[in-house]
Amino acid sequence: MKQLTQIGATEQEAISLALQKLGKTREQVDVEVLQKGKKGFLGFGARPFEVRVTVKEEVQLVENLAVEEAPIQEPQVDQPLEAVNGEQAQTDVIEDRIQSAEQQELPQEERQVDPVQEAKAYIISIAKDMGITDLRIEHKTEGKYTSFKLESEKAALLIGKRGQTLNAIQQLTQLVLNKSAKSFMLVKLDVEDYRERRRVALEQLAERMADKAIHTGKQVVFEPMPSYERKIIHHTLANRLDIETYSEGTEPNRYLVIEPVK
Repeated sequence: MKQLTQIGATEQEAISLALQKLGKTREQVDVEVLQKGKKGFLGFGARPFEVRVTVKEEVQLVENLAVEEAPIQEPQVDQPLEAVNGEQAQTDVIEDRIQSAEQQELPQEERQVDPVQEAKAYIISIAKDMGITDLRIEHKTEGKYTSFKLESEKAALLIGKRGQTLNAIQQLTQLVLNKSAKSFMLVKLDVEDYRERRRVALEQLAERMADKAIHTGKQVVFEPMPSYERKIIHHTLANRLDIETYSEGTEPNRYLVIEPVK
């Protein structure tokens, strides 16, 4: 029987990440909460949720007949290049949405709806709650991947501080999409090519911090960042022989270190 243990900032996030790794929908697994999370105070005493997700026996038998395994997508959280106004208000909207999604059970029966259009309508509803009424969305589906490109005069609000809002909307959209999808689908949200701009900014930052480590002869320790961003920095500096990079800590507070080679 296939199973894995996963942690997350919320119970639903831990379940969602496990479903991505297993390539399953919520109906195809059993979930056991091993540890309830705790927010803590000012970052102290925080504790992530931990769940054990087990693929149901009858689903496992079907999977053994499949030719291809479902792809795995790492969680993506991006940081903005510009300051954001009204940050707390937008954070409250997203947190309310996440809490609402956590309390809802995924439907047991198949629903006769277009999952992509339903997800698109959901994104629009979130934007309206944030005071965004000019949202424009383009979507593209290739196999199990669906991408949504968002445009608005208030793009910064959709990104949020350190990309937390954009990441949360992406997480919620994937949950909504998979409620009615016939097979597990992966979602990527982008706002006016923000992710590409962020990648370039991270590559430039990586080179500057590597030079700083060599100049000072000391480690450079980054603040916690998601695996997607850490991989960009690792890859950017992979060919440098004067420094080494490695990650320390546990998710979601895992961080990257650049150390000069002595």
